[in-house]
Amino acid sequence: MKRCPQCRRDYYDDTLNFCLDDGSPLLDGPKTQQPITEILPNVNVSSESPTRVYRAPDVTKSEKDRSIAVLPFVNLSNDADNEYFSDGLAEEILNVLAHIPGLKVTARTSCFAFRGKEQDIRKIAEALDVKTVLEGSVRRAGSHIRVSAQLINAADGYRLWSERYDRELTDVFEVQDEIAAAIAGALQLKLTGEIAARQHEPNLPAYEAFLRGRHQYCRFSPEAFASAEEYFKQAIALDQRWADPRSALGDLYFALGFYGWRPLDEMIPLARDAARTALELLPSDPMAHAVLGAIAGLHDHNWKDAEEQFRLAGVSESLPPAGRMLRALFYYSPLGRFDEAIQEMTKAIAQDPLNTFWRARQAWIFLCAERYEDAIASARKALEFDDRNYQARMMIALSLGFQGKLSEAREHSEQVFRMAPFDALGTGFLAGLLAKLGEKENSEKVLTAMTGAIPIGMTIYYLVCSEIESALDWYEKDIEKRRPNGPMIAFAGFTKPLRSSPRWPRLVRMMNLPG
Repeated sequence: MKRCPQCRRDYYDDTLNFCLDDGSPLLDGPKTQQPITEILPNVNVSSESPTRVYRAPDVTKSEKDRSIAVLPFVNLSNDADNEYFSDGLAEEILNVLAHIPGLKVTARTSCFAFRGKEQDIRKIAEALDVKTVLEGSVRRAGSHIRVSAQLINAADGYRLWSERYDRELTDVFEVQDEIAAAIAGALQLKLTGEIAARQHEPNLPAYEAFLRGRHQYCRFSPEAFASAEEYFKQAIALDQRWADPRSALGDLYFALGFYGWRPLDEMIPLARDAARTALELLPSDPMAHAVLGAIAGLHDHNWKDAEEQFRLAGVSESLPPAGRMLRALFYYSPLGRFDEAIQEMTKAIAQDPLNTFWRARQAWIFLCAERYEDAIASARKALEFDDRNYQARMMIALSLGFQGKLSEAREHSEQVFRMAPFDALGTGFLAGLLAKLGEKENSEKVLTAMTGAIPIGMTIYYLVCSEIESALDWYEKDIEKRRPNGPMIAFAGFTKPLRSSPRWPRLVRMMNLPG
């Protein structure tokens, strides 16, 4: 056996001296018995050579073994800017695999956390709780692509399947489907037609624009979102029958309004229109339904419509973690159904275990449910993966503060303020802590620096200061502006003083929430 030192592909043809993928000189590999080679039965492939499956004994003994993580494909093209394409190809394969019944597929964020890290496959699989790992590479030259992929059994590093595809760029969708079909065969999973039945095959320019947009979206900043918006618009203009870029644009507009990066009253109509148009093209689109559900609840205060939209989103077996987060945070939590919200976030984390954003959101729900120690534990877990996650640190500060541990809360709250001075809730909380600790001058300086969603920041400030009437005044302003924060904290444990006021029944009626 010989092995490429660069891409680690194994070759059992001793006459080969150079890697077929990257041209590197091959080295003698470990002396192991060549695995059995089989041709996949009943799988329609059109690659230049048959898809090969290398089977190790007793690899898939039970359903729990049928799990996979798709690592980001290595970009071997001369142009480093083609990373968006190699990332997109890996993510598209991941999305196709997610539709195969009986296969557990780890979501993108967790898989892509290992980009550029030379880690043992077994450690990656352990971190993601999967039995198999797909890795690969993409080389693009003009209109031609070479895609290499290999499926590895994490228990022993055994290669279950590998293949190389030399194709024209226009065949990229066939390559994605063939790889998914080959993996299903290698894991002895029955295909039921999902792979063959694409709802819509976009034209190549639209597909590339969409991949570029999604690549920017994942960078998660106001600047990156602006770039993603332009790419999604390009994809829509290039293929007006394709639902995916419209659904993505709806999600993006909702996020821009929610985080206060653009005016909410401008973003909601755009998000609603994009999601509705996506559903006209693809009525089963789960994220489009989830976005409409979030808008129906938090902005329209129409909780029956929100319930129906989230029900339709959940009909799909492939509801992504982002959809589960929207349902947990923007439907179950505002209604005080914290147990269901926690269950939903637990499912999201199971799909995407290294995503620190989901863990910070789970911590928020624990906080609202007055499960402060659970909130702190979930937030600390997020910080283990990413100590720059200010939202997780804020959950620790809030959990300590609402337990009366003001000095401990202050340390974390000051870190949040340094990391995210634009977050009004965090700013209001720190100002309130300082006022409670007798540092009125410092408190006023922090308040002066408040930006963004000021009504919720001032609500939290006065709540911490135990000035309930003033807190209610600002809370009412938040509701009048139809900001999402009003419903989100309506039944949180820390807002009990607001609910004790005679003014509460009127405020809760403004949001159409149960009294």
